[in-house]
Amino acid sequence: MGVSTLASFRSFPVSVRLLLANHLAGNIGFYLLIPFLADYLLSDLGLSAAVVGVVLSVRNLSQQGLFLVGGTVADRIGPRGVIITGAAIRAIGFALFAVGGSVPVVLAASVLTGFAGALFNPAVRAYIARDSAERSAAAFALFNVFGNVGSAVGPILGTVLVAAGFRLTALVSAGIFAGLTLAQVAFLPARPVEHADGGVLRDLRKVFSHRVFWAFSFAMMANLALQSQIYFLLTLQAQHAAGRYGAGAVAALYAVETVAMVLLQVRITRWFGRRPARGPALATGMAVMGATFLIPPLTASVLGVVAGDGLAPTVIRVLPTVAAVAGLALGIMIAQPFANELIPRFSGPRLTGTYYGAYYLVAGVGTLVFTSLVGTVVDLSAGPLSWGPGSLCAAAGFLSAAGLLALHRRGLLPAAEPDPPHPDTSVDLSTSGERRSHR
Repeated sequence: MGVSTLASFRSFPVSVRLLLANHLAGNIGFYLLIPFLADYLLSDLGLSAAVVGVVLSVRNLSQQGLFLVGGTVADRIGPRGVIITGAAIRAIGFALFAVGGSVPVVLAASVLTGFAGALFNPAVRAYIARDSAERSAAAFALFNVFGNVGSAVGPILGTVLVAAGFRLTALVSAGIFAGLTLAQVAFLPARPVEHADGGVLRDLRKVFSHRVFWAFSFAMMANLALQSQIYFLLTLQAQHAAGRYGAGAVAALYAVETVAMVLLQVRITRWFGRRPARGPALATGMAVMGATFLIPPLTASVLGVVAGDGLAPTVIRVLPTVAAVAGLALGIMIAQPFANELIPRFSGPRLTGTYYGAYYLVAGVGTLVFTSLVGTVVDLSAGPLSWGPGSLCAAAGFLSAAGLLALHRRGLLPAAEPDPPHPDTSVDLSTSGERRSHR
């Protein structure tokens, strides 16, 4: 990682550093297995495509549908216990994939791995937001970096392990989460939990009656939905353009996104964090994310399709999609840390986990619906490189930006203090220019 990224990492408390390392290792463990799960269920277990679809949908639903539950529990008993419990449950779920050869066992494993994510995702963000205090945008910038590196390294290691058998891969993934569980038991500090007046229903009524928060959440719904298109629409575009070089083209997309975030995320967040008003940064990020989806169809329309199945013409055909991924990464780097920073400013200290859970519940459901809609448009249009799916994604980004600007101009988005310098800013400035203190 870059000098500024490592210096920023060292400037945070041990608890934040541990959770960032946890995010890196957790993403490695997750992406070590999940990309190869469908093929295992189809080929090794001989399940039908319909059953495989149910298994994968159950995993997604048990995670995205229960984010609010996980966040609420974190507020009630404290995020530390929920993080540890979630990591342990995911270890059990992945272990079940290793030993299970029947549909009931596979379904149980899917439910457990999804529920585990619903537990620790809001809790980790709540813990980081509290312990990083006024530097939470910088902490969430690092959260993006560490998560992205993990999601890039995981499939690479998974490719090697799967060659030796899927069950071994599942056991390694389970071992990673078991190790994370023990590390957090040993080293993650316990924090006092603020006393809650009233019951859970009272807390939920407060969240669901917070109209500005819901307006913000729905305005930002396109954020995760567009991010997920690197695994769907942009992957389809790369495969369509690359033909027999499709696997290499897809790998190039993930490499470009990861390298961009490692090199630029910290600096970009620091630059945009100089202004206390977060609305313009959020709107800029969402507009950039939307605009980037116009690059592939615009290039295909203006320049046409380069013929030939050799390496050189293939690279030329894939370059617009690679450029789109670079633009998408830029938009994510601008918007994502500030979105995570603002949620605790809506919630206050006592309901941080609940608000994170509600925010990611909206984002998760929106992503499922939006990706299904993109797939329908791809089927009805002239393919993934046509104007239809790209225009739909662009419209989502632009509408999100317009909604965020409207909230900003009405003064409804909470402001933040400008990011303070790190203790070692002068050292970093002398070695690598402007410094910056991550999804």
